[in-house]
Amino acid sequence: QVQLVESGGGSVQAGGSLRLSCAASTGDLSGNCMVWFHQAPGKVHQGVARIYAPTDSTNYVDSVMGRFTISRDNDKHSLELQMKSLKPEDTGMYYCASVWVTSYGRCLSARWPDFNYRGQGTQVTVSS
Repeated sequence: QVQLVESGGGSVQAGGSLRLSCAASTGDLSGNCMVWFHQAPGKVHQGVARIYAPTDSTNYVDSVMGRFTISRDNDKHSLELQMKSLKPEDTGMYYCASVWVTSYGRCLSARWPDFNYRGQGTQVTVSS
């Protein structure tokens, strides 16, 4: 069973930056639809950044558009999330997840329960 491991979380002040990374225990990330989920305290998992590997197409929720960048590092076999201009509402757990899908559209519509490869999460805290 492939395990995903996130790293790079921490505490920053508003306006700061963090870079999250996700690696697979087996070395290679499985799945062609890779997503960073954000779970704010008391809230459900929200997919904030997605990448569809066959075309490297990306998608972001409006709240992070222009501030977050998702990418794949093929040499490091990792999934990255560059987070800039962080806001207090970005606080929460961040999880990477991946799944095999048949199209970019399927990747956009995939929700947390659909992902069979998931990490344990890394905490991001943004203070005002």
